[in-house]
Amino acid sequence: MQAGLVGLGRMGGNMARRLAAAGHDLVIYNRTVARARELAATQERLVVAETLADLVGALPAPRVVWVMLPAGEPTESAVAELSGLLAPGDVIVDGGNSNYKDSMRRSEAAALSGLHYVDVGTSGGVWGLSEGYSLMVGGESTAVQQIRPLLEALAPAPDRGWAHVGPSGAGHFTKMVHNGIEYGLMQAYAEGFEILKSKTEFSLDLHQVAEVWRYGSVVRSWLLDLISAGLAEDSSLRNVRGWVQDSGEGRWTVAEAMANDVPAPIITMSLIMRLVSRQDESYAAKLLAVMRQQFGGHEVKPE
Repeated sequence: MQAGLVGLGRMGGNMARRLAAAGHDLVIYNRTVARARELAATQERLVVAETLADLVGALPAPRVVWVMLPAGEPTESAVAELSGLLAPGDVIVDGGNSNYKDSMRRSEAAALSGLHYVDVGTSGGVWGLSEGYSLMVGGESTAVQQIRPLLEALAPAPDRGWAHVGPSGAGHFTKMVHNGIEYGLMQAYAEGFEILKSKTEFSLDLHQVAEVWRYGSVVRSWLLDLISAGLAEDSSLRNVRGWVQDSGEGRWTVAEAMANDVPAPIITMSLIMRLVSRQDESYAAKLLAVMRQQFGGHEVKPE
């Protein structure tokens, strides 16, 4: 199948490699053209386009253009430009981490021009190239069927790891909740291993514990596999700063839970802990110490 791919970051670049290896011919575009040329030089079936107009012009109708850009303005701008270049019957696929409400809005706008818009929640990270991607697909059935060969090539297997989960927005909504769950799982593992580390009298080998839990334990998972790999390199994590980024999807999940009166304390607290990780010093913690001193005469530790 021939398709266009816009955005060759960590996810997009590996997706291009996986699709090409599966026999698909891609016209690739990246804002930094040198990145696209570098990728094309290492992989057959990849043709570089220097502009989005060139990309659209190089594809046969009906065209499929898969966008792998950061949520927000980068995706918004690319979709707007593509919408002015593509023809009725063509398909725009957004495989990034867009807010599902933006996907619903873009789908409605695309339909006015006779275009199809498919939102694909994509999970797999840097391991997707070798292991395949988990793909949650939203949009019209006809458009989903049109891109089915791409979905089957990107997934771990043609019949496993991907699904058409619902109408426009459903794919990114499902991926949003997926990421919220991921936040909670990661936080639970992190807290558990910190408790293990705090019991200094046992001198526990945390990598050894992770390896034990990986087999037969009810808490075994791919995340635990990754924990074990990370601890094998440096169990003290002395070279890692405890500053944790968030993609925004955890925030959207918490907001959605509140909007629908769904209690989600684990996901909410895991998001808050990511925010806590970014504070070198907490004014709130200082004020708590002062209050304890004021009402109870408790010690305040100086800087």
